[in-house]
This record gives sequence, structure tokens and C-alpha cells, in this order.
Amino acid sequence: MKTEKKAIVVNDSLFSEIEYDPLAPSRAAFYSTVLPGLGQAYNKKYWKIPIIYAGMASGVYFYKKQNEDYNRFRDAYKRRLAGYKDDEFYGDGNEPIISNDRLINAQKSAQKNKSVSIIVTAAFYILNIIDANVDAHLRQYEVREDLSLEPNLELNPLNAQPQYGLSLTYRFK
Repeated sequence: MKTEKKAIVVNDSLFSEIEYDPLAPSRAAFYSTVLPGLGQAYNKKYWKIPIIYAGMASGVYFYKKQNEDYNRFRDAYKRRLAGYKDDEFYGDGNEPIISNDRLINAQKSAQKNKSVSIIVTAAFYILNIIDANVDAHLRQYEVREDLSLEPNLELNPLNAQPQYGLSLTYRFK
């Protein structure tokens, strides 16, 4: 009688079938540096691209708007210093609607808002690069439904008071 040898094959569940590319995070960050949103496209997170462009576009829009306001206030103030009384902030009579001090304050406020707009635009650009890098790093981890977090409400049998809590559950296969 012949004895047959059988090989037992065990699937290793610790390693995923997809091979991880260690240069993917730096590649994604580089792509997002060159063209904002390209790193998110590389990571196949297309839904983030409109958010990036909306944030950057709003920063540019408000910069342009505040720059126009700043120039209006500055030009009116300069014309008043030159002795003219025909700027848009002058009333029909000889009395100004907005005083010179108020024009100076408006210029300072518009200048500050221009700076904030630049910071917002730069922040969206930098967050775009960081997001692409982190997202590419996290692609190596396998996310399953084995981990759950759910709130829990029970009544204490001793004093009939509600007890609140969180339950963290990990299910092994």
C-alpha cells in the first residue's frame, strides 16, 4: 500500500496581496507639489480634488477683492490729501461721508485681509501635499470591518441611574 503525502497550504492573512511601494508617499507628495490635486488622483481619492481647488480659489478670490478695496481706499485718501473733493466717499455737499481716519483704518483692514487670504491659499496648498503623502502611507494598511466602536447605554440595577460608555470591539476570524 502506497502512502500519499499531502501538502497543507495555509494562506497567510498577515500580508496583503498588493505589494507596497515604499516610494509611493514621496511620489504622491511630489505630484501634489507640481500640480495641486495630482497626488490625490495618484492615490485614487478623486473626491478631494474639488475641495482643494475650491479652497485655493476662494483664497485667491478674496485676495483680489481685498486688493481692489485697498486700492479704492488708498486712491480716495491720496486724492483728499491732494485737495480734491470728488472721490466716491464724498457726499453731495462739502462734508465727506467717510472721514480720512476711517479711510486709513479701511486701508489697514483691507491689507490685513489680503494677508489672511494669502495664508489661506498657502495653507490649502500645503495641506494638499501633506494629505497626498499621508494617504499614500496609509494605503499599505488593510482596513477591515473587524474593528467597531459603538456607544453603550445601560441602567445601573442598584440605583436605577443611566450609565454611559463606549465599547471597542475587535473580532478575530
